[in-house]
Amino acid sequence: MTDSLHLWLIPILPLIGTAINGFFGKRFSRQTVAAVALTFCGLAFAMALYVTARISSLELPHTELLAHWIRSGQFMVNFDFYLDQLTLVMLLVVTGVGLLIHIYSVGYMWEEGGFYRFFSYLNLFMFFMLTLVLAGNYLQMFIGWEGVGLASYLLIGFWFTKDSAASAGKKAFIVNRIGDFGFLIALFLMIKHLGSLNFTDVFSAVAKYPVETAGFGLLTSIGLLLMVGAAGKSAQVPLYVWLPDAMEGPTPVSALIHAATMVTAGVYMVARSHAIFNHAPNALTVVAVVGTLTALFAATIGVAQTDIKKVLAYSTVSQLGYMFMACGVAAYSAGIFHLMTHAFFKGLLFLAAGSVIHAVGGEQDMRKMGGLRQYIPVTFATMATATLAIAGIPGFAGFFSKDEILLHAYEANPIYWVLGVFTAFLTSFYMFRLLFLTFFGEYRGAGAEGSHGGGHGHGEQDHGHGMPHESPMIMLVPLMILAMLSVIGGWVWFGGVFEHFMAPVFGGGEGAATREAVSKTLEFTLMGVSTIAAFLGWFLALFLYVRNPALPQEIASALGGFYEAVVHKYYVDEFYTTLFVKPLVDGSTRILWHGVDQGVIDAAVNDTADGARHLSDAARQMQSGNLRSYAGWVAAGGALVLAYMVWMGVR
Repeated sequence: MTDSLHLWLIPILPLIGTAINGFFGKRFSRQTVAAVALTFCGLAFAMALYVTARISSLELPHTELLAHWIRSGQFMVNFDFYLDQLTLVMLLVVTGVGLLIHIYSVGYMWEEGGFYRFFSYLNLFMFFMLTLVLAGNYLQMFIGWEGVGLASYLLIGFWFTKDSAASAGKKAFIVNRIGDFGFLIALFLMIKHLGSLNFTDVFSAVAKYPVETAGFGLLTSIGLLLMVGAAGKSAQVPLYVWLPDAMEGPTPVSALIHAATMVTAGVYMVARSHAIFNHAPNALTVVAVVGTLTALFAATIGVAQTDIKKVLAYSTVSQLGYMFMACGVAAYSAGIFHLMTHAFFKGLLFLAAGSVIHAVGGEQDMRKMGGLRQYIPVTFATMATATLAIAGIPGFAGFFSKDEILLHAYEANPIYWVLGVFTAFLTSFYMFRLLFLTFFGEYRGAGAEGSHGGGHGHGEQDHGHGMPHESPMIMLVPLMILAMLSVIGGWVWFGGVFEHFMAPVFGGGEGAATREAVSKTLEFTLMGVSTIAAFLGWFLALFLYVRNPALPQEIASALGGFYEAVVHKYYVDEFYTTLFVKPLVDGSTRILWHGVDQGVIDAAVNDTADGARHLSDAARQMQSGNLRSYAGWVAAGGALVLAYMVWMGVR
């Protein structure tokens, strides 16, 4: 029996912060609100570090029972916490990056209304995300899964007086419910056929099933339903449409939820369920195909976006596709490794974008920026570091994780590799396009004419004062730390350190098998091709947006309708609106409003009121105010009573 690590403290600490700021934060000063939020988030990170220090002395997986939860006949689910190498990586990412974003948010949100409410929501999100990560069974995971959906709804719609923010929050909530329906059906199948939702029991039961190489058996069905849930939460085709709109929330929300943590929950769930997917190769193929297509599709859209946060949003969708591609070819360690490095450089990109928006008074259109590197040099240096990392330039974190995924993809199917390399080229191009439009050339913003930025952002206040200015240190320090991690974070793969660490979870040998399947020469050739693709994207962006800045508009005009289709995201939102939203809204209006609300609910209330009014009108006629009339009624009543008594006596 191993000593208890008190894992329950890790999620409960942010929940305490949520309760304190939620109930009392309105009476607190901003300093006190920030101190509460940062203290409890910091304590959760400290606990994660404590668990990391103790993990070598534990027998993994390590389970801690908190309470006996649900029992029905032979079926039982406990509320317990589950720790293994995969859990630890997720714990460190969620609490570590989450703490940095909390620190950054203090400076970014300082002048915004609802300061206490924002940090209460932020801590609430941390609680649910940590509950999801530490869950010892699928039901507990589902609670955290739904909880992060709720927290994201609150944070995306933080500026609830803005129609666009409120609509974006509802869109995220509804689209995620579609995916969650698949997840829930998968849980029902597990209960019925596997008899449990506990990870250890489910995986032991799955091991007794044969690999479903043909057709769609039980495990394939469960795997596909889990993938539906993962596609909703991690914004994969066709359920990706909520994430770009979610940029309506404050920029720190984009960094925390839509880059570093929540959107990776689907990847984590697929990796955690690897025992199921390994026995369902058809489901695994679907994961790979969906991930590959999502990576390419979102990258093509990112090429034409002009809103700095929208570019990063579609980049996130694309990078999540890479992670699913890795899981789909059973390279789970590579997928989780890219999840970790992506948290570093994409969290940094969003925070740096927030620093840019802060500098230019709320503007988000890159066409109205330019030349900012002379005004905000620290932001420029950190954002350039993150750009080099996501582009896959050798030596940076993204290079290691991206190339490992592409190596496994080539071994599984060269088509995945070709599409992955082309996506890497597009990624490099649109990210350097963002960097050059934002920081190079002449400043094109409103401040150049002596006025403030127009505050075209998603609710951010105009913090600008004339020309662009650097952010305060409380915002810059998290950028510097994440920039350092974006450089050195990838080196933990070197020598197979990360892969060896994750081997007990995924069975090990996945990287060795791949390297046996391809020669060293071919491995370096594949690496060289992807590196060339990254540099080509860099040089093409340099040629178009620095050397020949008028050329992109000429190319866009020449492409005509195709360019318009890309700018409008291939009209997918419009298609969904026409096919699903309007019929459902119109139908629900007709059935629910006119049929149920007016015909049943309102009718019941109104008819009751009308009946009472008619009855009272009739009774009111008896109240004439005439004493002789009242005496007559009393006499008549007395006569009736007397007649009744005589009648009864006769009988």
